[in-house]
Amino acid sequence: MCEECGCGIPEESKKEATHKSEEVQLYRNLLEENEKEADENREHFFEHNVFAVNLMGSPGAGKTALLEAIAKKIGGNLKMAVIEGDLATERDAERMKNVGVEAVQIMTGSTCHLDAKSVHKALHKLDLENIELLFVENVGNLVCPALYDIGCHINGVVLSVTEGSDKVAKYPLIFRKSQFLALSKTDLIPYVDFNIEQPKKEAKLLRGDIKFFKLSSKTEEGVEEFIKYLLEKRKEVFE
Repeated sequence: MCEECGCGIPEESKKEATHKSEEVQLYRNLLEENEKEADENREHFFEHNVFAVNLMGSPGAGKTALLEAIAKKIGGNLKMAVIEGDLATERDAERMKNVGVEAVQIMTGSTCHLDAKSVHKALHKLDLENIELLFVENVGNLVCPALYDIGCHINGVVLSVTEGSDKVAKYPLIFRKSQFLALSKTDLIPYVDFNIEQPKKEAKLLRGDIKFFKLSSKTEEGVEEFIKYLLEKRKEVFE
């Protein structure tokens, strides 16, 4: 986690810290500052009636492919935008633009998660008045993104069947902090060793009200159901 690897602490601050306890305090201060920025993001979302979703998951879990499938399904019926987080390149943002979605890329360099400040900066590059549904695709990681509140209305994890059915118990925090678990690439289930009931059961033990979805961006299985869920959650917030 960031407290251990130090990815959330600026290098200049770490050099100034003479003891591990000071470094931990710096980390705590960063989290407090992050929470203030997250509150500002929430204010922006409520002010502009933007429903925001923090989408987390491992690299290659199928997050961007899911967003492409959602964009194709909703077409012009819902104003959608995406903030993409990656260490480098603008490839995911370009993918979203290619399906007609407004997108902003955040390149974090060596940091393995987005924080509220970086998301806040990205918001100023979007036309929030013209957005109803905003996805923040976090950096591919099952650990650090769970530690940083970025101000979204709901958090969710995309877990692909190719990752194995044991990941929920191995990385509990990110699932405990999520309102939904989207099981992706379900069209590959016949070809991999995956017990679909295991992550579902283990996620329920961590968070009893977590919503579970079976999704395939290739076959479009479950995509409409997932969109319906998001629209219902948006209605709960703004109506």
